[in-house]
Amino acid sequence: MVLDTFYVERAGLLTTIQDKGRYHYMKSGISVSGVMDPYAAEIANILVNNDENEAVLEISIVGPTLVALVDGVISITGADLDARLDGKAVELWKSIHIKKGQRLTFRAASSGMRAYLAIQGGFEAEFILGSYSTYLAAAIGGIQGRAIKEGDILQSREDFSSNKSHLTAFSKSIIPQYKDQYEIRVIVGPDFGCFKKESYRTFFNSVYKVSNQSNRMGLRLIGNSIELKKGKEDILSDAIMFGTIQVPASGDPIVLMADRQTTGGYPRLATAITVDLFKLAQARSNDTLRFKEVSITEAQQLYRNYQLWLRFFRGSIKQLNMLKAKK
Repeated sequence: MVLDTFYVERAGLLTTIQDKGRYHYMKSGISVSGVMDPYAAEIANILVNNDENEAVLEISIVGPTLVALVDGVISITGADLDARLDGKAVELWKSIHIKKGQRLTFRAASSGMRAYLAIQGGFEAEFILGSYSTYLAAAIGGIQGRAIKEGDILQSREDFSSNKSHLTAFSKSIIPQYKDQYEIRVIVGPDFGCFKKESYRTFFNSVYKVSNQSNRMGLRLIGNSIELKKGKEDILSDAIMFGTIQVPASGDPIVLMADRQTTGGYPRLATAITVDLFKLAQARSNDTLRFKEVSITEAQQLYRNYQLWLRFFRGSIKQLNMLKAKK
């Protein structure tokens, strides 16, 4: 059942419908897209009893004003955009009951870059090639392949009228702290033969600023240039992924993000590990990044730990709801 859920009174800077992305079509040149901060989006969905891949609103820098058209259960995670419900501050990383007619407002981000709004049942959108995600460059998914705009009606896929959902909060001790400097762990890339010997020393001993030219496709970094060997400025186009760090002839690294292309012809210096992608997603213009090399084994173990922790958290929420339902 599809319900009209929110009226968009004000659109904000860039708010799109996203899920985990459009996989299995990279061979056809179609970007994965999806949420920039998978961690915050997953937790938002878990807090409202959704599948972890349900569509959410990704809200960047300056948020929208939404008027509820139905009672429901929502959660907001990620960056702090001073969310308020009828003027009263909303606690982040927690499930919240919202009533028909209430106004949910967001302001400019005071920390972090992107917030995630989940609603129980997930947002309804154009389902293209296995995903609801908005891919702006190709104008597909979401709402006609674009960001939300004033006057839009956002829909969800669940009837809340008889829903007795229990509210759940995320432990404050493990809520990410968004700062203006981050350490990003990386695995050395496959094209190390394209770089001069001192290039990696330069990279790992330098501090880079995030350029204001960054977007959902990639973060452009400002700092010490990475030197390429003569004649190695370009390679045959090869696979790239979320977190791949490419170096063009200018020597200024680019960290590829959710809306990246499917292949690239710049040498790949390194790749950020999965569990640190949220830091890149939340980095703002002029924030600083340092990079630290880790082994593939270490990266895999960190990812396993992350998945085990998510499974434990999800299971704990289900058990808690079952206990509350019996009372």
